[in-house]
Amino acid sequence: MKSIYESTGKGYTQQGDYLLPNLQLNEEPEYNIGIWGQRYRQHLKSNHKIIYYNYLTKGTLYQHLAEVNERAESMLDQLVKSLAEKENITEQLKENDMLLWVKKMNNIRNRAMEIMNSELIYV
Repeated sequence: MKSIYESTGKGYTQQGDYLLPNLQLNEEPEYNIGIWGQRYRQHLKSNHKIIYYNYLTKGTLYQHLAEVNERAESMLDQLVKSLAEKENITEQLKENDMLLWVKKMNNIRNRAMEIMNSELIYV
């Protein structure tokens, strides 16, 4: 009599005294997960364990993290550009006073990163 596993076309391999099922993993594409995806994964893993393990068992965790990372990168670029325009930080300022331009751009980038953390990552 065949087991349910064998009736689906799968089989077993004899390893010593044990019969082990012939399991194969599905091929998963390689996803580029940047800093935002890693932060989001750590947040899910420590604060939303059920959601994290649901994504993990469905096999969609890395795809989801890559999407979050992409969204965060584009959102960060847009935020930095819009804040720089609002504060009138231009290439002219960069030519005239490089240190002031760097200070202001670092300030804007830090504020944009804080907004990203509160709006997208640690939700």
